[in-house]
Amino acid sequence: MLRIASLTLPALLISGVALADEVVRHKIPGSDFPIARAVEVPGDATTVYLSGAVPSVVNEDADRGSIEAYGDITEQTRTVFQSIEKSLDDMDLTMGDVVKLQVFLVGQNGEPMDFAGFMEGYTEFFGTDEQPNLPARSVFEVAGLANPGWLIEVEAIAVRAGKN
Repeated sequence: MLRIASLTLPALLISGVALADEVVRHKIPGSDFPIARAVEVPGDATTVYLSGAVPSVVNEDADRGSIEAYGDITEQTRTVFQSIEKSLDDMDLTMGDVVKLQVFLVGQNGEPMDFAGFMEGYTEFFGTDEQPNLPARSVFEVAGLANPGWLIEVEAIAVRAGKN
Protein backbone atom coordinates (compact mmCIF):
# COMPACT_ATOMS: atom_id res chain seq x y z
CA MET A 1 0.00 0.00 0.00
CA LEU A 2 2.78 2.40 0.87
CA ARG A 3 4.43 1.68 -2.48
CA ILE A 4 1.25 2.69 -4.41
CA ALA A 5 0.95 5.92 -2.44
CA SER A 6 4.56 6.83 -3.11
CA LEU A 7 4.04 6.39 -6.86
CA THR A 8 0.70 8.22 -6.93
CA LEU A 9 1.81 11.35 -5.07
CA PRO A 10 4.63 12.25 -7.50
CA ALA A 11 2.29 11.65 -10.44
CA LEU A 12 -0.25 14.03 -8.90
CA LEU A 13 2.42 16.61 -8.22
CA ILE A 14 3.73 16.40 -11.76
CA SER A 15 0.26 16.80 -13.24
CA GLY A 16 -0.40 19.75 -10.89
CA VAL A 17 2.77 21.47 -12.06
CA ALA A 18 1.75 21.06 -15.68
CA LEU A 19 -1.63 22.65 -14.96
CA ALA A 20 -0.04 25.48 -13.00
CA ASP A 21 2.07 26.46 -16.03
CA GLU A 22 -0.98 27.62 -17.97
CA VAL A 23 -2.57 31.07 -17.93
CA VAL A 24 -6.14 30.69 -16.63
CA ARG A 25 -8.81 33.21 -17.67
CA HIS A 26 -11.94 33.36 -15.54
CA LYS A 27 -15.09 34.46 -17.36
CA ILE A 28 -17.61 36.81 -15.79
CA PRO A 29 -20.42 34.49 -14.62
CA GLY A 30 -23.56 34.79 -16.73
CA SER A 31 -22.01 37.43 -19.02
CA ASP A 32 -20.68 37.57 -22.56
CA PHE A 33 -18.95 40.94 -21.97
CA PRO A 34 -15.51 40.66 -23.64
CA ILE A 35 -13.25 40.95 -20.61
CA ALA A 36 -12.07 38.40 -18.08
CA ARG A 37 -13.24 38.55 -14.48
CA ALA A 38 -9.70 37.59 -13.51
CA VAL A 39 -6.57 36.12 -15.05
CA GLU A 40 -4.20 33.76 -13.23
CA VAL A 41 -0.59 33.82 -14.37
CA PRO A 42 1.79 30.98 -13.45
CA GLY A 43 4.84 31.84 -11.37
CA ASP A 44 7.27 30.77 -14.09
CA ALA A 45 5.83 33.15 -16.70
CA THR A 46 7.71 36.22 -17.89
CA THR A 47 5.69 39.40 -17.46
CA VAL A 48 5.98 42.05 -20.18
CA TYR A 49 4.77 45.57 -19.37
CA LEU A 50 4.06 47.69 -22.43
CA SER A 51 4.20 51.46 -22.07
CA GLY A 52 1.09 53.43 -22.93
CA ALA A 53 0.21 53.25 -26.62
CA VAL A 54 -1.40 56.27 -28.26
CA PRO A 55 -3.22 56.79 -31.56
CA SER A 56 -1.48 57.04 -34.92
CA VAL A 57 -2.10 59.85 -37.37
CA VAL A 58 -4.76 58.85 -39.90
CA ASN A 59 -5.15 62.27 -41.59
CA GLU A 60 -1.77 63.76 -42.57
CA ASP A 61 -3.43 67.04 -43.62
CA ALA A 62 -4.91 67.78 -40.18
CA ASP A 63 -3.21 69.65 -37.34
CA ARG A 64 -1.33 67.11 -35.16
CA GLY A 65 -2.99 68.59 -32.08
CA SER A 66 -6.49 67.92 -33.38
CA ILE A 67 -8.85 64.98 -33.15
CA GLU A 68 -9.18 65.12 -36.94
CA ALA A 69 -5.53 64.01 -37.24
CA TYR A 70 -6.22 60.81 -35.28
CA GLY A 71 -9.87 60.05 -36.06
CA ASP A 72 -12.85 59.34 -33.84
CA ILE A 73 -12.58 57.11 -30.78
CA THR A 74 -13.22 53.92 -32.77
CA GLU A 75 -10.44 54.73 -35.26
CA GLN A 76 -8.11 55.80 -32.47
CA THR A 77 -8.83 52.56 -30.59
CA ARG A 78 -8.01 50.56 -33.72
CA THR A 79 -4.66 52.29 -34.27
CA VAL A 80 -3.72 51.95 -30.60
CA PHE A 81 -4.38 48.20 -30.62
CA GLN A 82 -2.59 47.85 -33.97
CA SER A 83 0.43 49.51 -32.34
CA ILE A 84 0.22 47.18 -29.33
CA GLU A 85 -0.12 44.20 -31.68
CA LYS A 86 3.04 45.31 -33.55
CA SER A 87 5.00 45.75 -30.30
CA LEU A 88 3.93 42.30 -29.13
CA ASP A 89 4.84 40.76 -32.49
CA ASP A 90 8.32 42.30 -32.22
CA MET A 91 8.69 40.34 -28.95
CA ASP A 92 7.25 37.08 -30.37
CA LEU A 93 3.97 37.58 -28.47
CA THR A 94 0.39 38.07 -29.65
CA MET A 95 -2.76 39.82 -28.46
CA GLY A 96 -3.71 36.42 -27.01
CA ASP A 97 -0.83 36.82 -24.53
CA VAL A 98 -2.28 40.06 -23.09
CA VAL A 99 -3.58 39.46 -19.55
CA LYS A 100 -4.35 43.04 -18.39
CA LEU A 101 -5.24 46.36 -19.99
CA GLN A 102 -5.57 49.81 -18.48
CA VAL A 103 -7.47 52.13 -20.80
CA PHE A 104 -7.64 55.90 -20.46
CA LEU A 105 -10.41 57.65 -22.43
CA VAL A 106 -11.10 61.37 -22.85
CA GLY A 107 -14.56 62.86 -23.26
CA GLN A 108 -15.14 65.54 -25.90
CA ASN A 109 -16.91 68.91 -25.86
CA GLY A 110 -18.21 68.46 -22.31
CA GLU A 111 -19.58 65.00 -23.14
CA PRO A 112 -18.49 61.85 -21.29
CA MET A 113 -16.10 59.35 -22.88
CA ASP A 114 -17.46 57.42 -25.85
CA PHE A 115 -17.38 53.94 -24.31
CA ALA A 116 -19.50 52.41 -27.09
CA GLY A 117 -17.10 53.74 -29.74
CA PHE A 118 -14.17 52.35 -27.78
CA MET A 119 -15.85 48.93 -27.51
CA GLU A 120 -16.44 48.89 -31.27
CA GLY A 121 -12.68 49.06 -31.85
CA TYR A 122 -11.78 46.87 -28.86
CA THR A 123 -13.93 43.93 -29.97
CA GLU A 124 -12.01 43.76 -33.25
CA PHE A 125 -9.01 42.54 -31.21
CA PHE A 126 -10.42 40.69 -28.18
CA GLY A 127 -13.13 38.05 -27.92
CA THR A 128 -13.07 37.19 -31.62
CA ASP A 129 -13.08 33.70 -33.12
CA GLU A 130 -9.46 34.27 -34.17
CA GLN A 131 -8.41 35.68 -30.77
CA PRO A 132 -10.74 34.53 -27.99
CA ASN A 133 -8.38 35.20 -25.04
CA LEU A 134 -9.84 37.93 -22.87
CA PRO A 135 -7.74 40.17 -20.62
CA ALA A 136 -8.70 41.64 -17.28
CA ARG A 137 -9.33 45.32 -18.01
CA SER A 138 -9.98 48.70 -16.41
CA VAL A 139 -11.30 51.78 -18.24
CA PHE A 140 -10.87 55.27 -16.82
CA GLU A 141 -12.19 58.60 -18.01
CA VAL A 142 -9.48 61.24 -17.76
CA ALA A 143 -9.54 65.01 -18.32
CA GLY A 144 -6.94 64.84 -21.07
CA LEU A 145 -3.81 63.21 -22.42
CA ALA A 146 -0.42 64.61 -23.54
CA ASN A 147 -1.78 65.56 -26.99
CA PRO A 148 -5.20 67.28 -27.19
CA GLY A 149 -6.03 65.20 -30.28
CA TRP A 150 -5.71 61.89 -28.45
CA LEU A 151 -8.88 60.37 -27.03
CA ILE A 152 -7.27 57.14 -25.80
CA GLU A 153 -4.11 55.69 -24.32
CA VAL A 154 -3.72 52.01 -23.41
CA GLU A 155 -1.19 50.23 -21.20
CA ALA A 156 -0.91 46.47 -21.66
CA ILE A 157 0.56 43.62 -19.67
CA ALA A 158 1.34 40.39 -21.50
CA VAL A 159 2.90 37.14 -20.33
CA ARG A 160 5.18 34.63 -21.90
CA ALA A 161 4.25 31.32 -20.31
CA GLY A 162 7.09 29.29 -18.81
CA LYS A 163 8.32 26.04 -20.24
CA ASN A 164 7.97 22.69 -18.46
